[in-house]
Amino acid sequence: MSHEEQAGWRKDIAPYERPCVKYSVWQIINTLLPFFLLWYAAYLSLSVSYWLTLALAILAGGFLIRIFIIFHDCCHQSYFKNRAANKIVGTFTGILTCCPYSQWQHSHAVHHATNGNLDRRGTGDIWTLTVEEYVSSPLLRRLAYRLYRNPLIMFGVGPIYIFLIAYRFNRKRAGLKERINTYVTNLGIAAVAGLLCWTVGWQAFLLVHGPIFFLSGMAGIWLFYVQHQFEQSYFEEEENWDYVKAALQGSSFYKLPKVLRWFTGNIGFHHIHHLSPRVPNYYLKAVHRNYPRFQEVHTLTLLSSLRSLRFRLWNECSKTFVGFKDLKQFSAKRNETDSI
Repeated sequence: MSHEEQAGWRKDIAPYERPCVKYSVWQIINTLLPFFLLWYAAYLSLSVSYWLTLALAILAGGFLIRIFIIFHDCCHQSYFKNRAANKIVGTFTGILTCCPYSQWQHSHAVHHATNGNLDRRGTGDIWTLTVEEYVSSPLLRRLAYRLYRNPLIMFGVGPIYIFLIAYRFNRKRAGLKERINTYVTNLGIAAVAGLLCWTVGWQAFLLVHGPIFFLSGMAGIWLFYVQHQFEQSYFEEEENWDYVKAALQGSSFYKLPKVLRWFTGNIGFHHIHHLSPRVPNYYLKAVHRNYPRFQEVHTLTLLSSLRSLRFRLWNECSKTFVGFKDLKQFSAKRNETDSI
């Protein structure tokens, strides 16, 4: 993209980078209120049928994903113009989603600044190795990578480890304010869980909130995974890396059905979000719809996105993701090259 084109997209997006308090507040109301009502309804349904409880829990899980999107926008300072308002709402929604605001804000900012940069991987992203790195790795590292990339581990164990364990600890070199925010979040989570266990009983709490937490966490990890782990994604070394290309080529447009798009807060327009994280979720669709230049990106549907499960390694030669099964073909080509 030329300098003129870059200036053009900045001009196009700029009007949408101003949050609307009315829209933000209404979204908080139409998300948090139904979530709390569904949680209570799921608890009451325990005396009727646990199948009904699970159905209500699935629906409540959808609203918890939407709560996470509000948290996510607050971390980007895109939900309110006032920084304090973003932090207050972000910390509160972070307690509900088990995510410390300041810690997550830092790691996610790094993700945006380094997405697709092969020399700056490792913070706020999916662990990704190139084919060459994997082949050259010791056996234990290759085994660890295969376990990490196994769907049962990533989407089964992942939500429990990330949201319940990893986020409870501060990162190295975290500042005092960030550490305090993590402690406040941890105390908030403990207080909410403790109050609910005292009110409805720990068994009822687990039966209701367990599936809500797990299903929403699994869906959240899937969304983050599929938004960058598709076949013709974008990865380059530092000297060739480009922010705009990383956004438009390394972030997918996940074309979801309207109801799922609502529950996921338009995060499927991920290429727009990576171009400008300051655009609130409720404006992402408008940016994509109003400017054809932003529609010429890699589009995934629910069906086509399932293919992403087989992509495990980045092939620097073909500039595509490949699966572990493709390693034999890579090794054969490598042996032919070595023999010449």
